[in-house]
Amino acid sequence: MKKIKYYYNTHTLRYEKLVTPFRVKLLRVFAFLATAFVTAALISYFAFQFVGSPNEKFLRIQNQSLQENLDDLKDSVLQIQLKMGELERRDNAIYRSIFEATPLPDSARANFLEKQKEIARVESMKDNELIRSITTSLAGLKNRIAAQNASYKEIGSLIANKEKLLAATPAIQPVSNKDLDRVASGFGYRIDPIYKTVKFHAGLDFTAPQGTPIYATADGVVKTAGFSDGGYGNHVVINHGYGYETLYGHMYRVKARVGQRVKRGDLIGYVGSTGKSTGPHCHYEVHKNGRKLDPVYFFYNDLSPQQFDELLKRASVSNQSFD
Repeated sequence: MKKIKYYYNTHTLRYEKLVTPFRVKLLRVFAFLATAFVTAALISYFAFQFVGSPNEKFLRIQNQSLQENLDDLKDSVLQIQLKMGELERRDNAIYRSIFEATPLPDSARANFLEKQKEIARVESMKDNELIRSITTSLAGLKNRIAAQNASYKEIGSLIANKEKLLAATPAIQPVSNKDLDRVASGFGYRIDPIYKTVKFHAGLDFTAPQGTPIYATADGVVKTAGFSDGGYGNHVVINHGYGYETLYGHMYRVKARVGQRVKRGDLIGYVGSTGKSTGPHCHYEVHKNGRKLDPVYFFYNDLSPQQFDELLKRASVSNQSFD
């Protein structure tokens, strides 16, 4: 039950009921609400300073989780880059080397120095920059992976064609030379038989009686067959593919024809002394991608290790060539 308050009115000398004006009541309500609001604001302020709001707690937890995921992603990208670098190194240094394939240029991949700079740059970035950098790195990795896949496909094709590659690689002597006594002059600087000056001799000279058979040293297609004014006389050039070509010079008679497909061991001509020559012999050269190589390293099919050592000694003697 609501209490009724009275006060003594000195003017009327009577007790009268105490009535609070509406304006006063309204002011009291406003004062209470203002006090409550200020108090709540102060409590909230100090509470959030030390405790934090539920939303802040949620955002903090979410941010921590994102940061951990970001760190894991960064580590994963760096690990993938390192593994990718190892695959690229093995691809060029081992796989492509086995099949004598041209290594992929650095322009097709990111070189090691650039990758190291990228790692250092990533470690110093802010989170938003890091996300953009990781996105770029992933795009770069996709390109490198695509290049690597293409390389492995090429190597797979080389593996499938390994038998053809071996058949196309010069591997026997162009004339029968079981006693190893027919190598008269080797690869390197030798005395020219005509001008008596030291000149580079780009092949091996096999001495043999005129009419001795000359054989193709690997499978291929005859590129040249006939006489040349360049000093080789009657000669044959065979394109074996895979960058290999062989030349057989100073023939007495050429048996092969241009465009003819030959197998290793097929008869292509006979020993003679045509062109710039001082006696019957077969001048033999091996070319790889246009570069002249020492033929003595391409006789592994018909020589034992002991015979190869002996032939190597004979070919290395500095003497006068036959052409």
